[in-house]
Amino acid sequence: MSSATEAGGASVSSTAEDGGEGGAAVGATDRSATDSSAAGGGEGGATGDGGGESGAADRAADSASGQPTPLRLLLGRVRPHWRLLLWAGLLSLAGSGAGLVMPLMAKYAVDAFAEGDSPAAPLIALTAVVVAGACLSAFGRYLMARTGEGVVLRARTQLVGRILRLKVPAVDRLTPGDLQSRVTSDTTLLRTVLSSGMVESVNSVLMLLGTLAFMAYMDAVLLGVTLLVILVIGAVTALLMPRIQRAQLRAQESVGAMGAALDRVLQAFRTVKASGAEEREIALVAEAARLAHDRGVSVARWSSVSDVTMMMSIQLAFLAVLGVGGARVASGSLEVSALIAFLLYLFYLMGPIGGLVEGWTGLQSGLAAVRRIDEVESLPGEPGDPGASEGPGEPGGRAASTRVLPTPATPAAPLGVSFRDVAFGYGDERAPAHKGISFDVPSGGLVALVGPSGAGKSTVFGLLERFYDHDAGTITVGGRDIRDWPLAELRSSLAYVEQDSPVLAGTLRENLLFAAPRATEDELRAAVGRTRLDALVGRLPDGLDTAVGHRGVTLSGGERQRIAIARALLRKPRLLLLDEVTSQLDAVNEHRLRDVILELAEETTVLVIAHRLSTVVHADRIVVLEDGRVRTAGTHEELVESDGLYRELATTQLTADAR
Repeated sequence: MSSATEAGGASVSSTAEDGGEGGAAVGATDRSATDSSAAGGGEGGATGDGGGESGAADRAADSASGQPTPLRLLLGRVRPHWRLLLWAGLLSLAGSGAGLVMPLMAKYAVDAFAEGDSPAAPLIALTAVVVAGACLSAFGRYLMARTGEGVVLRARTQLVGRILRLKVPAVDRLTPGDLQSRVTSDTTLLRTVLSSGMVESVNSVLMLLGTLAFMAYMDAVLLGVTLLVILVIGAVTALLMPRIQRAQLRAQESVGAMGAALDRVLQAFRTVKASGAEEREIALVAEAARLAHDRGVSVARWSSVSDVTMMMSIQLAFLAVLGVGGARVASGSLEVSALIAFLLYLFYLMGPIGGLVEGWTGLQSGLAAVRRIDEVESLPGEPGDPGASEGPGEPGGRAASTRVLPTPATPAAPLGVSFRDVAFGYGDERAPAHKGISFDVPSGGLVALVGPSGAGKSTVFGLLERFYDHDAGTITVGGRDIRDWPLAELRSSLAYVEQDSPVLAGTLRENLLFAAPRATEDELRAAVGRTRLDALVGRLPDGLDTAVGHRGVTLSGGERQRIAIARALLRKPRLLLLDEVTSQLDAVNEHRLRDVILELAEETTVLVIAHRLSTVVHADRIVVLEDGRVRTAGTHEELVESDGLYRELATTQLTADAR
């Protein structure tokens, strides 16, 4: 299928042939419309940087609907690593706690100087505390960073596994750039929230309490003055946090939208150049980049205000303590060493408070990220999908993701197909693709589907592969209802050659073996020979092991089609689906491929879609589709005699081929 993406990453419509038969099934995914729109909640729900109603409404809606809150989702990701996190937190806490002794040791050193005693003992103790605290903190931070990388790895493998198991309609509506952003940028934020958002926040709270306890030991009056200033400034900072959360969510969404805009251009790179559209596309991507910039600046603005506010609280507290403490020293009710120690503790207070602010900001980033990740994991998966909670490397997930059904040593019996009153619509504003179609494909032989663009031909293949589920009627494959087939077994029995014949980055061998990784070298050589790829293999510098470039850029359209057909042959299918497989072949290779198709029809069931009727004039049966219905069926000779539409198609196409 080909995809056309809107510049902002807002929508994707996918079309399998000119009329858009492979389009996005917008209404077909359970809660995906809600989930995908949630990613834009920052724009639609709270367009400004102020107001807390939107976030509160979202949380209330989550609670009312029974959906887990972002915080619960985040804790679920952290839970498997709690032991390492606990050790990391304890070590960091011990390292930071060692620093609490420093002002007290400084007081003892000052008292020793004042009394004429040697300060060596307190200074040695102070040095030991500094070294021990630094070592403990360093090891704790290392453990925390390593654990964060483990969380990111787990999240990425789970998310990639989930994306590849999603239903096709769900992916139709999303943009590749946004999905990539969720797998890369959003998962990276989980590491940040672990280090600065959760563990550091807990440590900061404990350190804050410890510091306040030592300050109370030094002087309760000065502690009261400090708390009064900090509480007033802290209340102001708390009002800023909802704004930071919304700004962070919108910033992450805009990065995804920028990725989608760039992906749109890269997917049609040659078309952009051939159309002279570079400047227009640069402007579109630049506009998305400017939006990401503006939202990033918004995050920086509110974060800066929050940071400065907290710094100002410490500075104001210092001035207040200096004034009140100086007066108490002058009155003789407070020792100078105690005032010095208290001021040191006051400056030490900046660390825990700054850690709390940074932790809260990081937590908001992590909550926004886990929310975007959960939107993808909440999209409907295909039948047999192990679910979002089981990714690669987990019980149930690996078996489902790596299971490869063996290619049979000899082809199994061909499969017949029957459509009975099948109706299907993609769920958007378009008319239904199928309006009660009925036809039969006997096991073995060649059956062709023809008709104008938009008649519903490629949709037949989408339903047979269960990319989409039909709305009404019955589809049977091999005499069994298609919904009764285990999905892996069904698809292992079919081979599907798409119209645009995708080729993946990698070697020619890897592409040929993509659908049948256990095929033997002899089987590979036989498939290469049958599809006339010998000349290509001989021309390539490393033969089958030559890299073909991104999306097969080093190959011609006809070569990509023949590679796709060879890949299908290696699968030894019981039902072969060919969608316009001769559209990019020259006359000589088209004639050769037609012979291969006729040979295959003697071994298995071949169902082919064709606009070029010269490909199917020898089909055992031709089904003519028009406007989502079966117009008629028969052999080429019968249809030329009896059906005006087919006669027009045949006359026009065969005349064009003769020129």
